[in-house]
Amino acid sequence: MGKTKDTTSTPQGSTRTKEKVKDAPQTKQPSQWNVVLHDDDDHSYGYVMGMLVHLFGVSIPASYQMACEVDKSGRVICTTTYKEKAELKREQIHEFGADPAIPKCKGAMTATIEQVPGGNGGNKGGD
Repeated sequence: MGKTKDTTSTPQGSTRTKEKVKDAPQTKQPSQWNVVLHDDDDHSYGYVMGMLVHLFGVSIPASYQMACEVDKSGRVICTTTYKEKAELKREQIHEFGADPAIPKCKGAMTATIEQVPGGNGGNKGGD
């Protein structure tokens, strides 16, 4: 792969060949990012579940579990993916709009992205 030959003469007139082996280039894996949905009191379970099914392709039972988790712990990881897609998914959450079932709801839920420690996480949520 990365071998080069270096020929040099010896004092006796013969030629000796040295091989230099270059290290193969390391392929760097893209860093992984979590899309995190944050809880609030202005969105119903139905809204959260519908959004998760629509944007992330999760099943209805999985969307219910995720809605319970965000309600209980204040946040849930929707998916883990590369940065550009995480940014897109965050924007899609922000653009999903208000919950029509909650009169006081003024807009979409809040989502953030955060880099996975170690950078090379798995994949969740249909990505």
